[in-house]
Amino acid sequence: MFKTRAKYHLGQIVRHRKHPFRGVVFDVDAMFSNTDEWYNAIPEDSRPKKDQPYYHLLAENEQSFYVAYVSEQNLVADYSGEPVDHPDLDDLFGPFEDGQYPLQVQLN
Repeated sequence: MFKTRAKYHLGQIVRHRKHPFRGVVFDVDAMFSNTDEWYNAIPEDSRPKKDQPYYHLLAENEQSFYVAYVSEQNLVADYSGEPVDHPDLDDLFGPFEDGQYPLQVQLN
């Protein structure tokens, strides 16, 4: 039986290990659950394994806001204490407090 435990939780702020963006976790897949087309678009030498948690993030960088799908191996916790300024945060989370966002809605 395949068992995995997500390292990061809903509402937690994380940042990418290699690319300059950070975001708030709003969903977690126990293992890769996107299209093969998306996966194969990643250069082979930096393609993450599929058998690990993948996180859906409300992400931001210096230029824009977007939704990102990132493997656990490419994330680290962000302890900067700075909020994320994604425009969709209010739809899912309450106000930023103690370095994270409390879940505001029930997700399926």
